[in-house]
Amino acid sequence: MSSYEARRLENIRRNQILVRELGLQNGLSQVSEAGTKSPVEQKTTPTKRRKTYSSQPTRASARIAKAYPQSTSPRYVDEGEDELALGAGSPRKKPKPTPRKTTITEETTLSKGTTPPIPSPGPPISRLNVTTLMERWISWTPSAPPPTRDDEGNYHFVSHPTFTPNKSPEAIMREGSFGGSYWRPLYSQRLRTTVSDDWRELPASWLAGLSVERYLTSPTYAAAANKFGVACGQSIEEWEANGWIAHEHDVRGWFQWYCRFWLGRRCADDARQIERWRKCVGDHGRWRRALLKRYVQAGIRNLADEDYAEGRERSDLSPAIHQTCHHWAWEVRQEALDRFWGESQW
Repeated sequence: MSSYEARRLENIRRNQILVRELGLQNGLSQVSEAGTKSPVEQKTTPTKRRKTYSSQPTRASARIAKAYPQSTSPRYVDEGEDELALGAGSPRKKPKPTPRKTTITEETTLSKGTTPPIPSPGPPISRLNVTTLMERWISWTPSAPPPTRDDEGNYHFVSHPTFTPNKSPEAIMREGSFGGSYWRPLYSQRLRTTVSDDWRELPASWLAGLSVERYLTSPTYAAAANKFGVACGQSIEEWEANGWIAHEHDVRGWFQWYCRFWLGRRCADDARQIERWRKCVGDHGRWRRALLKRYVQAGIRNLADEDYAEGRERSDLSPAIHQTCHHWAWEVRQEALDRFWGESQW
């Protein structure tokens, strides 16, 4: 044993004797010859548990889950952009949602106000009920006369005097609408079946000389087939997911309803569809006023003047809004432009 180690052990022994003599051993740690604390005196420090956080919500809305079992995330776009067009018919894929301020819904798109209830998408309909439903779509008989037309070109329906479109269904199709794909084969999530060939119920006179493949049943959305050459709107599938389609009346939504209404059918969905039309392109409709405002800002007072801005076409003002109004059976006429110019505020 080295002299250093011998001196260390002697010092430890002497210190222990001194501690016993002084009566301090009960309050001190017992030190072994190796110089370590006894197990009794070793402190155990509890290890902190690391908190874990979940990125998943801790609470889900039962109401939303029940009302929209097949729904997807809402679309978000900047309000006021030309791409905010509402005519259904585009088979485009739904874009991924981005954090923007405005959500397109029935209410925010059509402007503020009270509207008739929107049908809920609801659960899938049974096969037996679907068969009955499809028979009902074609079994109706006309109960109202054809519309009349005034000097300004507005159509009037005796049963619904506030509904005054100035474009007929035939004109909308012939001039180009819905990317040429409105009447394509459509798979309905609600009905769990594909609907096709229902365009054949349209009058033969509406289709005479018209390319059905280009203007009605194109499997893909073609902006070039539209009157104003731009893509706009949401697909019928998106309308269905949002609950804007009343399947018991029209599986394709607004324009199919308009065709049947024009031909004399009247149903329980008429008030809702007309209210939607009114808020889009009625006298104080959002898209109508937005388009007329563009005309005023560009200094256009006369629709017959084609030289308003170095030879540009009027549709260059906002082709998407023009196309949207076209889908909703309205176009700018001189009388409406004159009245808008005469308003003190617009």
